[in-house]
Amino acid sequence: MPLWTCETCGAQFPERATPPSSCLVCEDERQYVNWKGQQWLTREALAARHRLVWRDDLGLPGIGLDPNFAIGQRALLVPDTGGCVMWDCIPLATPEAVEHVGSLGGLKAIAISHPHYYGAVADWSEAFGGVPVYLHGDDRQWVTRPHPAIVPWTGDRQQISDDIVLVRTGGHFAGGTILHWRGGAERRGALLTGDIAMVAMDRRSLSFMYSYPNYIPLNAKSVRRIAAAVAPLAFDRIYGAWWGKNIASDGKAAFDRSVRRYLAAIAD
Repeated sequence: MPLWTCETCGAQFPERATPPSSCLVCEDERQYVNWKGQQWLTREALAARHRLVWRDDLGLPGIGLDPNFAIGQRALLVPDTGGCVMWDCIPLATPEAVEHVGSLGGLKAIAISHPHYYGAVADWSEAFGGVPVYLHGDDRQWVTRPHPAIVPWTGDRQQISDDIVLVRTGGHFAGGTILHWRGGAERRGALLTGDIAMVAMDRRSLSFMYSYPNYIPLNAKSVRRIAAAVAPLAFDRIYGAWWGKNIASDGKAAFDRSVRRYLAAIAD
């Protein structure tokens, strides 16, 4: 039986003869249902329509779909002892892409910022022997394809290695997570934020939203929580969720300025 992928958000659902009646991710107010109605692709149809491409993105290997699909994020591969950590996932895994990741040392783990980027985490985990998939337990109700490799971690920090730690910030989702990579930016440190903190088009600032497609801003309390979680971390570079949406240097100052600007903008 086929696996089904939502065309709007890219979440993969379990095997069944017919597609699900709805996508719980898209039914939520932070997302939206396709204007033409809920639509699905089998994994095979998705692979027939799209290919995976890989290229450098500010010093990190990235993988994404071409042409663009669903939310359009690309995954990043953070090098570490024993293999790479895949940060945020994409809706498809192909033999060619798996071979390419293998040539970079393979995967030791997958870590996800929030439910909009779960994608095909089970397929990627299985391709590398069932590596752990770290999803914060506060978001467990959004898992669309349950799998034994999923680690529903709890608390505010999850250490993956000496160089890589996951930090729960909340915000976009209750379990919203960022990745701090101490070895990034020539050991000046890097922050991988997905769109928990969205790198803006000027690539010098960030913003914060509860829903990007539905234009719902994040409240001040949540933004202050994100800022407090980030404050102890040392970093010079910030990687966003899409190709090229990164802040190459002076990221810590850019983050702090952006928090102050956002809070001022939503103040009474």
